[in-house]
Order: sequence, then C-alpha cells, then structure tokens
Amino acid sequence: MVMKKIKPEPPPPKFTIDSGAAPSPITSGNQGQSCFSFTSGSKVLKMEKSCTLLVYFDKGTPAIANEIKEALEGNDVPLKIDALKKAIMLLLNGETIPQLFITIVRYVVPSEDHTIQRLLLLYFEIIEKIDSKGKVLQEMILICQNLLNNLNHPNEYIRGVTLRFLCRLKETEVIEPLIPAVLLNLEHRHPFVRRNAVLAVMSIYKLPQGEQLLDNAPDLIEKLISTEQDPSAKRNAFLMLFTSAQERAVNYLFTHIDRINDWGEQLQMVVLELIRKVCRVNKGEKGKHIKIIISLLSAPSAAVAYECAGTLVSLSSAPTAIRAAANTYCQLLLSQSDNNVKLIVLDRLNELKSSHREIMVEMIMDVLRALSSPNLDIRRKTIDIALELITPRNIDEVVLLLKKEVMKTQGGELEKNGEYRQMLVQAIHSCAIKFPDVASTVVHLLMDFLGDSNVASAIDVVVFVREIIETNPKLRISVVTRLLDTFYQIRAARVCSCALWIIGEYCLSLAEVESGIATIKQCLGELPFYTPAEEGDSQDTSKNSQQANSMTVSSRRPAILADGTYATQSAASETAMSPPMLAQGSLASVGNLRSLIVAGDFFLGAVVACTLSKLVLRLEEVQPSKVEVNKASTQALLIMASMLQLGQSSFLPHPIDNDSYDRIVLCIRLLCNTGDEVRKIWLQSCRQSFVKMLADKQFREAEEIKAKAQITHAQPDDLIDFYHLKSRKGMSQLELEDEVHDDLKRATGEFMKDGHDANKLNRILQLTGFSDPVYAEAYVTVHHYDIILDVTVINRTKETLQNLCLELATMGDLKLVERPQNYTLAPESSKQIRANIKVSSTETGVIFGNIVYETSNVLERNVIVLNDIHIDIMDYIAPATCADVAFRTMWAEFEWENKVAVNTVIQDEKGFLSHIVKSTNMKCLTPPSALEGECGFLAANLYAKSIFGEDALVNLSIEKQPDGKLSGYIRIRSKTQALSLSLSGFIYNSRPLYLHALLSIVSESELKVF
Repeated sequence: MVMKKIKPEPPPPKFTIDSGAAPSPITSGNQGQSCFSFTSGSKVLKMEKSCTLLVYFDKGTPAIANEIKEALEGNDVPLKIDALKKAIMLLLNGETIPQLFITIVRYVVPSEDHTIQRLLLLYFEIIEKIDSKGKVLQEMILICQNLLNNLNHPNEYIRGVTLRFLCRLKETEVIEPLIPAVLLNLEHRHPFVRRNAVLAVMSIYKLPQGEQLLDNAPDLIEKLISTEQDPSAKRNAFLMLFTSAQERAVNYLFTHIDRINDWGEQLQMVVLELIRKVCRVNKGEKGKHIKIIISLLSAPSAAVAYECAGTLVSLSSAPTAIRAAANTYCQLLLSQSDNNVKLIVLDRLNELKSSHREIMVEMIMDVLRALSSPNLDIRRKTIDIALELITPRNIDEVVLLLKKEVMKTQGGELEKNGEYRQMLVQAIHSCAIKFPDVASTVVHLLMDFLGDSNVASAIDVVVFVREIIETNPKLRISVVTRLLDTFYQIRAARVCSCALWIIGEYCLSLAEVESGIATIKQCLGELPFYTPAEEGDSQDTSKNSQQANSMTVSSRRPAILADGTYATQSAASETAMSPPMLAQGSLASVGNLRSLIVAGDFFLGAVVACTLSKLVLRLEEVQPSKVEVNKASTQALLIMASMLQLGQSSFLPHPIDNDSYDRIVLCIRLLCNTGDEVRKIWLQSCRQSFVKMLADKQFREAEEIKAKAQITHAQPDDLIDFYHLKSRKGMSQLELEDEVHDDLKRATGEFMKDGHDANKLNRILQLTGFSDPVYAEAYVTVHHYDIILDVTVINRTKETLQNLCLELATMGDLKLVERPQNYTLAPESSKQIRANIKVSSTETGVIFGNIVYETSNVLERNVIVLNDIHIDIMDYIAPATCADVAFRTMWAEFEWENKVAVNTVIQDEKGFLSHIVKSTNMKCLTPPSALEGECGFLAANLYAKSIFGEDALVNLSIEKQPDGKLSGYIRIRSKTQALSLSLSGFIYNSRPLYLHALLSIVSESELKVF
C-alpha cells in the first residue's frame, strides 16, 4: 500500500481496542466502512488508497522482525498484543514480513483473548491476499477456519467484529465458505450481531459475483426487516434493499407509511435518501413522496427535520411545501444552540429568500428572533436577510423590533455592544431610506447615540440624520432642535464635523440660527484660546512641563531624517499640550469643540468657521435688526481670528495646516465683504450638491435591484407541457400546486441553465502533446472550496498500458484529497479520471504532475510530464459593495500593498477603468457622477470579496500625458499577502495592455508614508 506521512496534532491518542464482551456502539453514518486508530509515536500514516486504518507510527524506534516473532511465539498475552501491533505498523509502513504469517497462524490464531482476535482481523485486512497474477494465495485458506470459528463464537462481540471484517473483504474464494455462517447470524439473538450480519450480506451481494453467491439476499433481508425490532439493524436492512433492490424498499416504505414517524433517526435518514433518488429518476412520483417528507418535518430529530426541509425545497416549488420548509428552518434556528448550525440554517434561509421571496416575507419576524444570539456573525447574517424581505406591511414590526434591540445595547451585560449597535443603526437607516414614513419613529431615539464612545456607530447615526433631514422635510424642525440640544455630548471630531454641516444647512428660522450660533459659542468656550502675553512668562514653565510629560509617557522610537540618519523621537512630543495650559477654567467646563481644536484638530476648526459663516449669512436674511447681525458677525470673526492665532502659536507641537488656514481666511474675507453670488454659493449650491449625491445614490441602488431582478427567459418556440389541462382526479392540493409551479418555471425559463459554452471550452486544458503515446486533457471545475479535475486519458498506442497512474502535486494552498488509483488501458481506449483538490486561500495555485504507466514489453516504467495547471484567482473573487467609510478604514488597516505602474496603449481614461473592472471581476465604488467630465485625470476605488471572506481593495489613479498616453498606478491592498500578490500578478499578466509593471511589496511600517 502507498502511504503518506503528515504531522499529527499533539498529543496523539492511545491505542485502544475493546476486549470486553459487550458490543460497541455503531454510528448512524456510513456503516459499510469503519476506522480504527492506534498510536506508538508522533507520525501519522495516511492511506492514500481506500483503507479503514489510521495509524500513528514512530520510525525512530523500528521493531525487529525476530523480536516480534519471539514475542508472538511466547505465552505472555500483553507481549503478544504489543508484538502484533508492531507487526501491523511495519506492514502499513511498506515492510514485508512473510515469515510472520505461519507464526501468527500457529501461535496467535488459537488465542481466546478478544484484543488479540480484534488485532488479527486488522492483520488479515492489510496483508496481501493475491499473487502477481491476481489469484488468491493458497495460504489464505488457513484463515478461513479461524473466521468460521469466529462467526460461530459464543461471544457476540467476536461475531460482530468478524462480520464487519467481511464487509471489507473482496476475495470471493475466501468469502464463499463463510456464507452459510453469515446467513445464520441474521437470526442471532443479539442486535449487534444481526446489524453487522446485514452489512456483511450487503457487501457480499455487491461483489462482482455477489448475485451468484447470494441470489436470495433481497428476499432474506426483506423477510428480516418485517420482524426486526432493533433500529440500527432495521436501518441496515432497509439500506440493503435501497442499494440492491430499490423496488422492494419502495414497497416496504408505502406498506408501512403510517409508522414512519415512529422509526428511528437512522432509518428516517435513509428513507429521505431513497425519496431523493426515486424522485430524480421519476418526477411523476413526487406527489406521494412529498407527503412522506412533510410528515417527517415534525420528527424529534433535528438532523431529520433539516434533511426533510432541504429535500422538500429541492423537489417541490409548491408554496405549501416551501412554507413548511421555511418554518422548519426557523424552528431549528431557535432550538439549536450551536452557532455553526445557526449559520448553516441561515444560509439555507438566504437561498430560499432568493428563489421564494414572497413566502420568506411572511417569515421575517421568525427569522429576526435569531437576534437573541450573542454571536455577531449570526446577527449580521440575520439582519442582511431581513433587510431584503421588508415590505410596507411588515416595516413597522421590523423597525419596532430593531428599536428594542438598540435600547438593549445601552446596558453593559452584552459583549461588543458598540459593533452590534452599529449594525442596528445601519439597518434602521436602510429601512428609513426605503420607507421614509418610519423615520420619524426612530430618528430621535438614534440621536441619543451621537455621543457614543464607539465612533463608527456615532458616525452612522449622524450620517443617517443628515440623510433623513433632507428626505423628510417635516422632520427638519424637530431634528435640528434635538441636534442643538445634544450637540455638547458629541466627542468625536468626525461626528462634530457632520453635525456642524447639518446645523449650517438646515437652521433656517431666526430662532434656529440664533440657537445654532449660541450652541457653537458655548462649546468653544471663552476666547481667546490662549493669551499671547502669557507666552513669554510661562515659556520656561511650559518647556519644563513638556519635558516632564515626555518622561512620564516615554514611548521613544527611532525616526529617519531627511539625510538618512536616525534620531530619537518621543511620542509625547507628538501630542498636544494638556488642556489646562491652554483653556481657561477647569477641565469640566471645557466644551467638546474647544478640547478638540486645542488638541490640534484644525480641520474641525475650518468646519466651525464655515458653519458660522453660513449662519451669519442666513441671519442677515431673517434678522431685521442690523445691530444684531453685526454683533453676530463680529463674534464669528473673533472666533476665527482666535483659531488662527492658536494655530500659529508656539504652544502647539504642530502648527495649523495650510488648507485649514486658507479655509478660515476665506470665511473671514466672506464675512467682511458679502455679495449675492457668494451668498448663493454658500447657502444654496452646497445643499444642491448634497441632494444630487443622494439622487445618484438612489439611482445606482435602483439599477442594481433591476439588474438582480432580470432572469433568463425561455425562447418563444420552446415546448411547454400543460399538466393542469390534464385530469386532476386523485391529485391533492399540494400535488396540484407543485405541477402548476413547475409549469410556470418552464414558461419563465427558470429550469434552463446558463450554457456558457465558450467558458466551458476555456476550462479545457491540454496536458500532453499530440505526439505523446498517452494524450491527456483536463476540464477544471472550481466550486467554492473544491477544485475538480476531470482528466480524459487516451491510449494512442497499439499496446495495453498497465498500472497507469495520474500522479499530481500542488504548489500553494492546494491539497489533494486522494490519489487516483492505477488503471489498465486497452489499445486506443480512453479513461475518465477524477481528482479532487481542496482550496484554503486565494493564493495563486499550480497543479503539476505526470502520467506513469507500464507496458508488457518494457520492465521500466514510462513517465510523461504534464503541463502545469494554473488556478485562476478570478474564480474565488466576486464583486462586492462597502461604504466609503469602511473602505477608508480597511485601506488604513491593511498591511500588504502591491503597486503596479502602468503604461498602456488605451488612451481613454474611462475605457481603461472599464477594462480593469471587467478583467479583475471587481466593483467600482466611485459613483458615475464623480467620473463625469474630461479633466485628464481619473481616480477610482474598486472592491471585491473572496469566497474565504478576504477583502481586496484597489485604487486606480491615472493621468493623461500631453502625448495622449495614460500613466499612473494601480495600488492593491489586502489583509493577506497571498491575495495582494495574486491579484497584482493577474493584472501584471494582462498584457499587452500593460507594457510595464512594477510590483513592490510595502510592509506595514512603510504604509505610513502614504
């Protein structure tokens, strides 16, 4: 046998075999095979061919054949057991010990110890039983008597394990003398023996000469199943009828149809498998079988209920059946505590949502009950499903439940409340956009979280408020009033900036404008931010204080200067001065805007200046008193001048940036010299741009919904069978619904599969040359985590090729599931060989190998090297959508970046972007309105997600040169190096469009340069 060594997970399990008389339990899985494992070291031997043994073997201490033989010949039972284990391990490791067979027959076979008898069966299983000509070895007749004795043994355990051994025996000459004893065990008193006897009969009947050896096997099993009371034995008997005599199994099923609910879980699972097989072959039998499935939906076993629901969905399209399956999934979602089970059930509900949305709409509240789980993945998937099932009928119930969940997050008993609250806010936002009427019931509740410690959640709230106040004019007054009342609670600079923009745009009345100005002044505190006269007096004190602070938070690290030398840089020198040195009064009285600006956030200062400018300009329109207007304008100018003074002082470690400085100066000039054109730009154009952005967003979402709604229609000349025009006599309501929906599917083309013949041809890869004696080509199918290679091998010679084997190896995160076995090819014949490969990441993988065969004339083996198969990364990447905030956050966090410098023959910027989107299978997040116009420059963000949950970010920046050519960079970022390299390599290989490419891997520390 061929064996492969892999590293085990420490610590390895001990070798254990039950030596008692009690029968060991039989699992409800595949009982035609079993697996036994034992250990003697830290190496694992994995059988590449079909085998039932998993053995740990330590090659560092090999056993000696003579020592094993001496131990086997002795009378010490523990030494015999240990020696027999060592012999089995040596045989599995490829050693041949022919001299041990006779020793074992003479000294070990007569033993009555149960452990020794169990090990003997393992030994008999792995030894070679046939010679080079394919005939059974003569000495195998010696083990027949031992097997016969075991089959008649008074201990039921010995009988049972021997019967299980016969399930794995393929030699007819050895089995034939044992058949009478096997049949006698069908009537044994103990169920452990009977259930294994049924498996033995089934295995013998499946042999090539099985029907001659046991011609009456179906009759015997059918007779047994009618009187059998043991659930496992009954299950095995039904499985025997299912695989060997399907009609008998169907007849038995309908004969006892009233007692199906009383059968055990194992037998019910086999019944479902039988129904699936029968209905695939004969679709006309679906009606009466679906009744059985629906009756099993109420089974106490969760596994049976899950399989029933899946079978029902795959066989029927009737609303009654789909509703019953969805209800079963929802019950499993609530009753099962395992998070993995919940995620799997949610996946099934998501599939139902895509094909039967109208039925799933009725179940939306049952689905939302899964939010009671503390797991964030379950909550996220539940919310995603529910958001696509919202209708005007259920929107009020959904929003009410989401509001209750938001209120629950205020307590501290739940984990990750901030992330969960952010998901809920986004969900409520989506509901309010689709159905504006519900906005009034949630907006005030959400505004309580503007000061949330979770900045991401607070940003989602303020963005929601900004959009609602524009789309719902009736809520403007109440939202503005509430925002002004709660503005002092906001602590995040980004949230403050958005809230200030809302105040500047939507404070329209005199009272609102005056309240807005007063709120900003209160949050800024008393002016000035610092006194210039104190600068000289307290300069020494402040320096000493800065040094003390630097010592207390010493976080020193090396910095690279412009000339390439190193210098020591302290983290304390990068932080702002402590507020008590700059602000007057106690810390408790410092407003949120003052503390942020004093800390060095001058972008927020520029936003404050713009908001004050808008409020003063609007005050001129609504305030009849010029004195009050001039007073407000003077106060605004004083605030702006104080911010400029603070930004240019020596107290702050970083002065004000040029952009913020220019923006504040522009606001000062505006207030000093206002005009109609400027007033129109500041008070109207800004909001018009925001309205246009919202309209563009809604348009894109509508286009995406239309694209998803498009389905493939049937051709006008396709034939349709109108079953509902036939006689309905004897048909139940469920059968009638099923037939009608099948007709509708045929009419709308849902039964038609997309036949991408061109894509199929592209997946056929030639592995050998036409002049090679063996021609091979492969059809590659990529399905999620699996790659299936269907290899066609053709013998182009006039000789028979023996022991032909397809040997494959992989590079990257690809793993072969099993090694294809050896074949014999007749002259000019062909063979289909299938190889399964597991994929664990999006790293570019390569499959290579060769074909090895022998001929009758040549003793040496011939080898043909195959062409390499490169797995396309595009099979793992799908376009996806994310918010701009999330994109920027991931861009800042991801560690790996590849940069491709492009010089292309394409001269149109948008055409080049379209080509990148199409070739990389990504989605452009930049809205079309932002790409309009001809400016000679284009920047766009692209996003995709792999099937493994990895995010791929791409930024395209190109510029048209004076000669008409495009130049620029494509930057790819991801969390893992494999995806970044694979995607950049794919872009690099997309020549001749890319005439030059430069790949540079940027580490985490180098990313800060950008």
